[in-house]
Amino acid sequence: MNSEQQYIQLFKECRGMIDAHAAPVLNEARTEAFDHFRQNGFPTRKVERYKYTDMGALFAKEDYGLNLNRLDIPVNPYDAFRCDVPNLSTSLYFVVNDSFYDKLLPKSTLPEGVVVGSLRKEALQRPELIGKYYARLARTADDGITALNTMLAQDGLLVYVPAGVKVERTIQVINILRSDVDLMANRRVLIVVEDRAEVSLLFCDHTADDRQFLTTQVVEAYVGKGASLNLYQLEETHARNNLVSNSYIAQEADSHVNHFTVTLHNGVTRTRTDLLLQGEGASCEVCGCVVADKQQRADHNTLIDHQAAHCTSKELYKYVLDEQAVGAFAGKVLVRPGAQQTSSEETNQNLCVAPSAHMYTQPMLEIYADDVKCSHGSTVGQMNDAALFYMRQRGISLEEARLLLEVAFVNEVIERMHLSQLRDRLHYLIDKRFRGELSKCEGCQLCR
Repeated sequence: MNSEQQYIQLFKECRGMIDAHAAPVLNEARTEAFDHFRQNGFPTRKVERYKYTDMGALFAKEDYGLNLNRLDIPVNPYDAFRCDVPNLSTSLYFVVNDSFYDKLLPKSTLPEGVVVGSLRKEALQRPELIGKYYARLARTADDGITALNTMLAQDGLLVYVPAGVKVERTIQVINILRSDVDLMANRRVLIVVEDRAEVSLLFCDHTADDRQFLTTQVVEAYVGKGASLNLYQLEETHARNNLVSNSYIAQEADSHVNHFTVTLHNGVTRTRTDLLLQGEGASCEVCGCVVADKQQRADHNTLIDHQAAHCTSKELYKYVLDEQAVGAFAGKVLVRPGAQQTSSEETNQNLCVAPSAHMYTQPMLEIYADDVKCSHGSTVGQMNDAALFYMRQRGISLEEARLLLEVAFVNEVIERMHLSQLRDRLHYLIDKRFRGELSKCEGCQLCR
């Protein structure tokens, strides 16, 4: 049985169960998603945006469990999660596998009208709101992973911020993978930030068990006129965890988005990030940082689509790869006709610590307007021998000198984050990561 056929057969046999434990608004998108998946299957390496990771091989395993009947999985997230950010006051929520955890909610109250909760339950209570946004940006015809997720997703997270509301406290969401068997989870995230609203979100991915996990995640974010969204995503899982995540973000006029992705521990991580600058004066900053060794793989693919005039984008991704780690970055900035006065910077810098590490990089510009200021660049290099020699001459050991250079290399990404407490925490975690201390324990107890 090929990779696609097992999921086609599963959907046909379990459609009734999937629908029964979801909501009508979510179910309405399934048939079309199934048709697209059946027609197109998983994207192959011949598809430009998937040339560096074999999706068919990633999904070929046939004995993943799926919790389609929504059985209660025993877990106390507060016992599993010990990686808090000191001095950062957050409203803390949990998603266990692909279901919102509502048994123990934070005591802190959100501003009036703000909703953070189960996508399934909110779709039952607010079908008009969810129906207006769900599966609109994430087009199943264009991406086989998005189609598969839309076929199977039954729950996830909704973050809704009404017009004019500023959420002062950061909303922190802990995604915990928990299972007694190898598990596939299909998580959905819907973020709606209406006109002139502001919110900061911190997503942290952790594993609570030494099992093989495969997660598909689709994030849809709508950022209204003059609105602001800060989205931070931190992955600290283990070598048996595979994550395929697609994020689609649409921006209206004068909106601003900061999107940061940090991968410190993983197995295979493949992300797609699309930002659509649809209104004049919109701006975004997209940054990523990857630290990988052993057999780990991290593949980031981005598209920044300038559809309107006077928009600004800045993009910076940095990788540090050791041993047999593999990294890939493909970033495209598209400036459409009429998107005059566009300003765009795209940079990818990579450090291969060992000669056996591999990095693939492909920054791209596609411009159809004549009054723009755009630049892009990429570098792949090894340790600076002159800098190492300089530090060793001053009594610093070779190991410590290498560590200092690695930390300094990724600091540029961390320093761009707006949350000072998160910056401090990441400096601490990255230092421990390069020293090898984070690999001594698994999943969420990394920093215990």
